Amino acid sequence: MAQKSNQRLEGSALYRTLWRWHFYAGLWCIPFVILLALTGSMYLFKPQFEAWQDRAFESVAFTGPRIGPAAEVATALRAVPGAKFAEYELPHATQAAGRVWLRDADGEKVRVVVQPVTGEVLDVVQDKARPMQVIHDFHGELLLGDGGSLFVELAACWAIVMVLSGLYLWWPRSAKGFAGVLYLRFGQGKRIFWRDLHAVTGIWISVLALFLLFSGLPWTGVWGKAFKEVRQLTGTAVVKQDWAQSRNGERQEALAGAAVGESAADEHAGHEGHEGHAATMPGMGTMSGGIAADATTVAAASAPNAVTLDEVVAKMAPLNWAMPVLVTPPGAKGPKWAGKARKGPPSWKVRSDAQNRPQRQSLQVDARTGEVSRHETFADKHVIDKVVNVGVAAHEGQLFGAWNQVLGVLTAAGLVLLSVSGVVMWWRRRPEGRLGAPLPPLEAAQYGKGLIAIIVVMGVFLPVLGASLLLVGFIEWAVLRRVAVLREWLGLAADAQNA
Repeated sequence: MAQKSNQRLEGSALYRTLWRWHFYAGLWCIPFVILLALTGSMYLFKPQFEAWQDRAFESVAFTGPRIGPAAEVATALRAVPGAKFAEYELPHATQAAGRVWLRDADGEKVRVVVQPVTGEVLDVVQDKARPMQVIHDFHGELLLGDGGSLFVELAACWAIVMVLSGLYLWWPRSAKGFAGVLYLRFGQGKRIFWRDLHAVTGIWISVLALFLLFSGLPWTGVWGKAFKEVRQLTGTAVVKQDWAQSRNGERQEALAGAAVGESAADEHAGHEGHEGHAATMPGMGTMSGGIAADATTVAAASAPNAVTLDEVVAKMAPLNWAMPVLVTPPGAKGPKWAGKARKGPPSWKVRSDAQNRPQRQSLQVDARTGEVSRHETFADKHVIDKVVNVGVAAHEGQLFGAWNQVLGVLTAAGLVLLSVSGVVMWWRRRPEGRLGAPLPPLEAAQYGKGLIAIIVVMGVFLPVLGASLLLVGFIEWAVLRRVAVLREWLGLAADAQNA
């Protein structure tokens, strides 16, 4: 009886339709899923890899006083002609070399490492050339810029369809026990083994896979931009969010900031409502002192008793913020987020850029008086920003330590296994001379209002998915069903139904 029930289900219009969606979603997604799983797994270990990569700069043999941050910046600027000072990174340890971040004429970030006593330049590298940044860019854009980002977003959207439709197909409606449902059955032939391997792996990683897919959406071009616009319409947007949609957008923003004489590297400026929140923050107080005669003072250099970069760094070092901690110089004009109605004094911006985003915090220091005009911690953020930042930190494997990385690797391995087993199942079953897609229902599919509503909601919530559904539907109606060779190869021909 159970076998007959399953046969009726597998012959139903709804089941066959979802099976075809699952097949075509996998056909499109699998190459991308494997690439994203592999690159994502490597990026999980960014802190460990970069600590190993930069180990020579973390413990530099030197004696005597350091030349100081301002002198390190001046050295870095001489090493990269035409570049502008973007950020100074606080030393990670007492014996660590100085790290200065610049923006070159193309808006690309350049890191210059300076020997802290002699001022010798130890390393100059564009950020985009660093191994982990290459992996990051490949993971998000396939090294193809905005076009690659669109492909990744499309693959992610269809991967969501693949997982959800797979759960429907897997759902044990008449199974006896958990064999083939939660664990594999052995000794029953290759067909059962590969079927179980695919289905059981899918159910165990489905929740984690969906989390990775959804938590990555804020970074994408179309969905991320739409999300930002919805937040603006609903009054929940911050002036500048903590994540970027693309490297190109970040670079253009940096160039725009440089055009008005300010650094665009500060990702947190503009969170209104916290001015004066930490004007008496322990360890900061008020800073004043002589004007340093170099580019780091920027606009502050024209004011008496201006606060220097050396003073800001000296005050920040004992606070032990989560690394890396970056100091952004004041601009020639007021901060771009201030607007005409809120012109303020030039300020140094200090922020923790830790990958574990709940540990991040930022502050602004008046470049003329040394007063802390704004201090923001994770608790001060809007609830939407909190949720997204927690998701981003978990996505990158940095929210709860090594176990977060382990879960990420297991999920990525499961996705690769899911993809490989799906390809093996298709290859073993495909008929000669045909693609081997599941046959469409003999009768018109009766979707029902519930399923139609789900399709509409998914198409609106994931605009790239919605657009691709319309495009694929049009191509099938206008071309695939009208060209005999394609119709038969895809299994749409009448004789294929009875094959």
